[in-house]
Amino acid sequence: MSIKNSLLKIKSSLPENVTLVAVSKTKPVSDLIEAYNAGQRIFGENKIQEMAEKFEQMPKDIEWHMIGHVQTNKVKFMAPFVSLIHAVDSLKLLEEINKQALKNNRIIDCLLQIHIAEEETKFGLNETELNNLLDSETFKNLKNIKIKGLMGMATFTEDQNQIKKEFQHLKTIFNKFSIQNSKFSILSMGMSGDSQLAIECGSTMVRIGSSIFGGRN
Repeated sequence: MSIKNSLLKIKSSLPENVTLVAVSKTKPVSDLIEAYNAGQRIFGENKIQEMAEKFEQMPKDIEWHMIGHVQTNKVKFMAPFVSLIHAVDSLKLLEEINKQALKNNRIIDCLLQIHIAEEETKFGLNETELNNLLDSETFKNLKNIKIKGLMGMATFTEDQNQIKKEFQHLKTIFNKFSIQNSKFSILSMGMSGDSQLAIECGSTMVRIGSSIFGGRN
């Protein structure tokens, strides 16, 4: 199936309140152009350098989402243009994003990553750490970032019940914190393999790559 047809099929199946991030990491610009011509305007990358190169080559009405783990020393390369940073997992990283946003005279939207998987390799805050971060004076003084919600990745497993349990756990945390933080509107969870389940559990943003662009080597 062509990129255009895959994209249209996925979009037609998504509820109105769910935003599609087309995960274009490792894919050539020609593939992104095909998706762009089919109407897609939000692309997700997991390497800052690659995203910056694609930003230079692509139309400027695109929203670029950084969906991978972020190293603080690379923030400056995406600060001029990134629309949303998904995987923010420390106050130190937020401080750096704020610093670079200020240099670029911007306010950068971020999602805080919550650790919901049973795999130790996944990054993210637990609920206590999230609470402490949002309550800290340092955080309250960061004027050039805006926390728009939460993001999480389920365990890489065939066990649908476990994935569902992890998504529901994240949704519970999201509900609790969105009452305190009126800006919380985005719950980013679900990828190609588990997006339907994520949507059933309350996701408002899905990150889909292989179902649009085909598998990666």
